[in-house]
Amino acid sequence: MNNIKIFVADDVNEDKLSPLIEAGFTVEKETKLGFEELAEKIKDADGVIVRSATEIRADLMDRAERLRVIGRAGVGVDNIDVKAATIRGIVVMNTPDGNTITTAEHTIALLVSMARNIPQAHARLQSGVWDKKSFVGVELNGKTLGVVGLGKIGKHVAKIARGFGIKILAFDPFVSFEQAKELGIEIGTLDDVLKRADFVTIHTPVTDETRGIVGREAFAKMKKGVRLINCARGGLVDEAALLEAVENGTVSAAALDVFANEPLPPDSPLLNNPKIITTPHLGASTTEAQEGVALTVAEQMRDYLLTGALRGAVNAPSMAAKELEAFQPFIELAEKLGSFQSQIMNGNPISKVKLEFAGELAERDAAPVTRAFLSGLLKNVSARVNVVNALHIADERGISVTTSYTQTRKAVNFDIRTTVATNDAEQTASGMVFANGEGRITEIGNFSIEAIPNGFMLVTKNKDVPGVIGKIGVLLGAAQVNISRFYLGREAKGGEALAVIEIDSPLDDAVLEELRNIEPVIAVTQIKL
Repeated sequence: MNNIKIFVADDVNEDKLSPLIEAGFTVEKETKLGFEELAEKIKDADGVIVRSATEIRADLMDRAERLRVIGRAGVGVDNIDVKAATIRGIVVMNTPDGNTITTAEHTIALLVSMARNIPQAHARLQSGVWDKKSFVGVELNGKTLGVVGLGKIGKHVAKIARGFGIKILAFDPFVSFEQAKELGIEIGTLDDVLKRADFVTIHTPVTDETRGIVGREAFAKMKKGVRLINCARGGLVDEAALLEAVENGTVSAAALDVFANEPLPPDSPLLNNPKIITTPHLGASTTEAQEGVALTVAEQMRDYLLTGALRGAVNAPSMAAKELEAFQPFIELAEKLGSFQSQIMNGNPISKVKLEFAGELAERDAAPVTRAFLSGLLKNVSARVNVVNALHIADERGISVTTSYTQTRKAVNFDIRTTVATNDAEQTASGMVFANGEGRITEIGNFSIEAIPNGFMLVTKNKDVPGVIGKIGVLLGAAQVNISRFYLGREAKGGEALAVIEIDSPLDDAVLEELRNIEPVIAVTQIKL
């Protein structure tokens, strides 16, 4: 028998942990422990299994002398400090596919309940009142369902909904028109979905870009009487704005399974509102789903601890520590180039990615750098994207990824050249790691430049005429925004110029519009790295 110990800190189906027990591991389970009690229990554990109730932070990891793997029986890893785990060489695993069907089915359950006022009618009848007139509903057949986010759950929701005769209109910048067409789904912009949909359902991760994606501006674009569903993540819907939209009649009904703060406080105005259905985060709460994620995480942890095989890992590098240290500057640069490209493409659906490696990378296997670029490019697409599964997610999205190596004695101004293409356009951005280990963007389109990819940045393109830089500086100064770095490149005198401007704080939409209205300015894009 081996000496491997697994501690289970949350309520996980014990029968489904049999792969660990059969492998000869010691498995202990105790839930609802305080910090000190938990720290004592895991100090000699090789692995820890949690759901969402227990937090595994850096200070707790520091008390676990043997911890090698943390298994999350579910999708989200918000309760685990993944960065701290990575620094400490601890693999974090989740079960990303375990909740697909159950969450999609709960979304449909809320869709039907909302359309026919089922919870409200049930409550009224339970109180002894037979009231048919107050609960007249709407048919689903012939209506348009707007799906924001076409990952696995969003696609499954669309598949089920089509059975009701519903038309599916979806927004997802990383799903091509061709791929959506094969699924019987129409792809549109976010504005298209908001303006045309009778029902809107959200299935995106929470990121800086998607937080509050359905807020006052979104509600202002929606049809009068729209119905909204959120079974994805709290924070995607601005709850105060939703209450206003319900009050003024823009939203005739809403159904929420997730909330910005959970558990939902008893005095929340979302409760007891006759137009809002609320459930206590039940999206993953089926017997089958809970058993499935427990079995999957047990199998994944067993395989890793016995053989080193990695499945479902969200942070593990596929290289030795020394090699990773040498690669780290290239990996960091690649991830920032990916994020830069994602934002510069402004949400257009990406179909192809080409990566070219030169210099030191041309003599090595640059696969980890490729994955780092894709994780940056796709980080707003899926909560589970990382350097391990980025290629898989790109494949799921129908994105073609090719790499090549440039072995030449001729001097080049890049270590990594990236080209991202949509159906009708492409954008190139290159970068190089300098002798001090600092990565810089060295090329954007046809413009040569040396820009440190960091913080809030403006990318502006303008006619190369006198006074443009001054006008931009004056406008930013009037907005009380400080410029920390300014990088400039141009194709030829009198042609077009490109600037990358690092600023200390982000610009609001009004200031961005003022910048775009400067006559010689051709384009302005705000980037956050």
